[in-house]
Amino acid sequence: MSWLDRVRNALPFTAKRDTADNLWHKCRQCQQMVFVKEWEDNLNVCPRCDHHDRIGATERFAQLFDGGQHEILPAPAAPEDPLKFRDTKKYVDRIKAARAQTGDRDAYQNAFGRIGSQPAVVGVQDFAFMGGSMGVAVGEAFVAGVEQAIKRGCPYIAITAAGGARMQEGTLSLMQMPRATVALARLRRAGLPYIVLLTDPTTGGVTASYAMLGDVQISEPKALIGFAGQRVIENTIREKLPEGFQRAEYLLDHGMIDMVVHRKELPETLGRLIGYLAPEKAA
Repeated sequence: MSWLDRVRNALPFTAKRDTADNLWHKCRQCQQMVFVKEWEDNLNVCPRCDHHDRIGATERFAQLFDGGQHEILPAPAAPEDPLKFRDTKKYVDRIKAARAQTGDRDAYQNAFGRIGSQPAVVGVQDFAFMGGSMGVAVGEAFVAGVEQAIKRGCPYIAITAAGGARMQEGTLSLMQMPRATVALARLRRAGLPYIVLLTDPTTGGVTASYAMLGDVQISEPKALIGFAGQRVIENTIREKLPEGFQRAEYLLDHGMIDMVVHRKELPETLGRLIGYLAPEKAA
């Protein structure tokens, strides 16, 4: 490297080849370019328009647990291609691609830690892994997370982000809906709270099951929440839907959820709720 190259690389205003990819983030909502560091420091929320971007389990756990300290809980093994499904690609190839992209085994992870000094098990659904779709592995992980909460005597918090059931697993995917419901019944019999944080998007079979069964239903701002898509509904009822239909604020106004909370306020809000719902566990 010549002395000129060394000087150029040392100058903060000098453009580098990886600047566009590594230093800037384009907001999906307002399309503005934001420094990646500024975006990450703002909890992956656009500082220009306040759009809450989609994030995975690693970021969620780091943001929610006290000091980012937590224990990842192992997920049970699940069959990877029970129906030998193939569309334009083999299902196993889609799974491999999703794992390579995210670094995760599947779309749902659990961790144990403390929020506001109070113990909790948190499950996170990652939309980046095949649209957060619910298959057998997601169902197994969800049930395992609930069982860990019962074992540890603490609340279970589910953070949802999904396009619905995983079509490549057919009826086996749909069976995870009642399985999750039964697991939550056991959690309630144990006298432990179940809190749901709905994030963008939460749709389909996930919405029709564990995403809407919380003792308290929270959502991030402007999250898309619903079962069928808006175009499907409009074509079925032959009416134009109201402005903001299926968005968090609309659901809050119509009594479907309990609160809309900014991402930066989530740790404090969840800690306070745990104290209200399980004070003897928090003592």
